[in-house]
Amino acid sequence: MPKLKTHSGTKDRVRINKNGKVLRRKATGNHLLQKKSKSRKRTFAGVKEVSGKQAKNIKLNLGV
Repeated sequence: MPKLKTHSGTKDRVRINKNGKVLRRKATGNHLLQKKSKSRKRTFAGVKEVSGKQAKNIKLNLGV
């Protein structure tokens, strides 16, 4: 059976930490920031863990 190719879009958007957890950025923090409050913008900072079936599918796309 041939090797599976890594999904390029997934590779750019998520990463897997040393414990095997899938991490992603939070959405809606890139544009139209003038109308959003400071506290709302702070919640977009940092990363969030993906869990469940989504994490399993992401790992399959990355070939992990």
